[in-house]
Amino acid sequence: MQSDARPVSFDARPLVEPVDRTAVREFARRMRDSGAVRSAFSAGSSIVAVIIGAVVFVMFGSVFLTMAASLFSAFLSIGSDSAAAPWLLGLGAFLPVVIVGGVLALIIVAIVRGTAGANERRYRLDRFAAANGMTYMPSLQAPTLPGMIFGVGGSRASSDLVRGRQPRFVEFGNYRYTTGSGKNRTTHKWGYVAIKLDVPLPHIVLDATSNNGLFGASNLPASFDKDQRLRLEGDFDQHFSLYCPAGYERDALYLFTPDIMARFIDSAAALDVEIVDDWLFFYGKRDFSTVDPATWAWLFSAVAATLDKLAQWSRWRDERLRTDAAATTPSLGSAGDDTTAAGIGDPIGSSPGDPLPFAAPAGLLTPPPGVAVPGRRLTRRFSWVTVVVVVGFLLFWLLGPSGLFGALLFR
Repeated sequence: MQSDARPVSFDARPLVEPVDRTAVREFARRMRDSGAVRSAFSAGSSIVAVIIGAVVFVMFGSVFLTMAASLFSAFLSIGSDSAAAPWLLGLGAFLPVVIVGGVLALIIVAIVRGTAGANERRYRLDRFAAANGMTYMPSLQAPTLPGMIFGVGGSRASSDLVRGRQPRFVEFGNYRYTTGSGKNRTTHKWGYVAIKLDVPLPHIVLDATSNNGLFGASNLPASFDKDQRLRLEGDFDQHFSLYCPAGYERDALYLFTPDIMARFIDSAAALDVEIVDDWLFFYGKRDFSTVDPATWAWLFSAVAATLDKLAQWSRWRDERLRTDAAATTPSLGSAGDDTTAAGIGDPIGSSPGDPLPFAAPAGLLTPPPGVAVPGRRLTRRFSWVTVVVVVGFLLFWLLGPSGLFGALLFR
């Protein structure tokens, strides 16, 4: 397959050129005043700092006290007649305080430097967005997008959103969510691109093979029935596993013509792709909205390679909606029609049952935009790995030496 996709030109200077520190601080102040970002020393952050300080004290306090007690014992053994004893006693009493103060100072410096780095990143991305006709938003809690990564876990939040609205809405962002709790709590990091489509389309997933894990396991947070896997021509299957709802194979072939497949291979082979409702998503397990010009060049190329082919997708219609409408819409002039029952006369020169002159011939009406229920979502596969792990844990708990029945068996 050959692709005619070309690199996209954009202004990357705000990402790399030196910045005015005063302008960065002023930008950060405006963001705080508008509520777009929180101060590093806000009430919530102060509570976090207190908790961190308490943890540090608990972890290292016993060590410092032990050290101080040892020093005092050693100094007292010197004897009161030694001229250096007072100095050594003072040093022993002051040394733990110095160490604790030093640790706390390092923590404060790390917080300040981290805040300064985040302010500079936001400032660069804001100027970068403006220079390229887009807008910037520092964060968004619990985005309401329909993609598969946005409905998993808790503490969901997008950050560093860069949005464009012409020729259609496109959003670049980083996304985080958490799963598990306690020691098993895990934070999942994603980057995404969300593109608004003209019409709803069937739910289709392109699982990139280049980012799969051990033994080809998908990195996506959802898995789908193998019966929905559609194999396409050429070498497309070497780069993507395409899933579409059962019965929508012809629709997927209409959407993924050879030229579109070539563009995905050339520009988005390292990205997972999802089409759901009237959205197209690119996913990656890394931050997308960064101050790295190479990352933006890659993402812009992937989006540009797709945008000029979306006009064909906007013409797609689900024929199942035409069938459903025909099955539920009564024909004109049928029994029970109020107009006929009222005795209103027929038009001159027409006979009962003739079609109205402005009625479209049957079969020529285009189905409305939309997707029938069977095509709106892929059927997800139940993970047998999870079943095996849960069953193994239950068996160990029941039959192990310390388990419920194990205590009786090994008594």
